[in-house]
Amino acid sequence: MNFILALESAFTANKNPKNAFAMAKYMKNNFTFFGIKTEERRRIFKEIWKENKQEVSANTGAIVSELYSKIEREFHYCAIEILIKEGKGKYKKEDIQLIEKLIRDNSWWDSVDTIAKYILGQYLTEFPLETKKVIERFSTAKNMWLNRSAILFQLGYKQKTNADFLFSECLKHSHSKEFFIQKAIGWALREYAKTSPEDVIAFVKSNDLKKLSTKEALKNMC
Repeated sequence: MNFILALESAFTANKNPKNAFAMAKYMKNNFTFFGIKTEERRRIFKEIWKENKQEVSANTGAIVSELYSKIEREFHYCAIEILIKEGKGKYKKEDIQLIEKLIRDNSWWDSVDTIAKYILGQYLTEFPLETKKVIERFSTAKNMWLNRSAILFQLGYKQKTNADFLFSECLKHSHSKEFFIQKAIGWALREYAKTSPEDVIAFVKSNDLKKLSTKEALKNMC
């Protein structure tokens, strides 16, 4: 595909080994980087995207999948940004398979949190009747990142948040020893507290959450 070839060529031409080392270290050496910082990466990416707009729109799923299969982390960020824009309002029910793959593959907080909020969350607003089935599957999976996504997908829903769903997911994972799960519970509750602080305070006080979850949930209120 012309878009991917052009993007790969541009990223290779702009790689920075010094930055790449620091960026990989920040991500616990889980990923390889070209070493292109966010602002510059987005500038290059958007120029090439603009030049290949029709190709990207017509082959969104294939392009996202191919970018995500590459080694360098910058490609993963581009894949996510493409799906956020191209998918919104145009998702098909079967796209949940791609979304789940993006959460499972190349998983770390920087990708999963964005996918949970802006992709999974958006998809479920377009297919609300799928919410119970999808979140139940994610929540009971052995994959911790799917669990985290089930807790975080309502970030940004504000008044449209289903509080019963949120509290149920938090309780389901309340005894988890995973840092990223404890943190997700606190973050999700803290975000909902911006809309309904009394409900969040009552929930936290009446349930035995981990200290980290409690601290994060009440951070801006106590």
